[in-house]
Amino acid sequence: MAARRRPLLLWETEMNRNALPLSLLLLSLCACGNRETASPQASQPPQKATEAPAAENGAAAPAPPAGEAPGPISSHGGPVGGAPPATAAPQAEGTIEFDIPKSWQSQSPSSSMRLAQAVIPGPGGPGELAVFYFGPGGGGPVEANIQRWVEQMESPEQPKPETFEANGFRVTWIDVRGTLKPSMMGTGPTTPQPNSRLLGAVVEGPGGPWFFKATGPDTTLTPERDAFLGMLKSVRAKAASA
Repeated sequence: MAARRRPLLLWETEMNRNALPLSLLLLSLCACGNRETASPQASQPPQKATEAPAAENGAAAPAPPAGEAPGPISSHGGPVGGAPPATAAPQAEGTIEFDIPKSWQSQSPSSSMRLAQAVIPGPGGPGELAVFYFGPGGGGPVEANIQRWVEQMESPEQPKPETFEANGFRVTWIDVRGTLKPSMMGTGPTTPQPNSRLLGAVVEGPGGPWFFKATGPDTTLTPERDAFLGMLKSVRAKAASA
């Protein structure tokens, strides 16, 4: 005898009715999950290309050549390790010659700015000669230097500069008597020096100017005034070495 089939219960009927749609839903969710795992960046926005850094003046910095990274810049404006830009060779110093009076005691220059120096002996105490050279065109205008020397002395006089020619050079010089003021440059007296004298001259010519300055007690420099002028008149172009 064939077995009798029992009627399905209500909950079983509902389960069978929803079995297929539920299976399809599960398969759909699995497929979506697999797609997200395979391409995690699909939902992310694309990144922008790297921009060149801006220069300090607001303009874009120049990009390095292809395949090369930007390198540091040296103090002369070129790449580190590169050659600096070409510059003109400095002109040789000491393009003049002159005769220091025989009674004066020549010394080795105490500074690279001094072309020559000497001690001027005398009854009032030693004076000093210094010849300065700052390179072609250096040191300032003639009038400015003459005025600066005048202002270094406290004098009741109103000295006027004089000019003469010597061996193709133009010489402008000044003679000031009074109190030598303390120096603010650390190279002169630290206290006022009364009864002093200052003889100063600017020599102009090819490669110049040159600056001659003698200071000291008035009683020492007064008898040496003509010797100072004789030295200026002896200025001449330095002979080329053989």
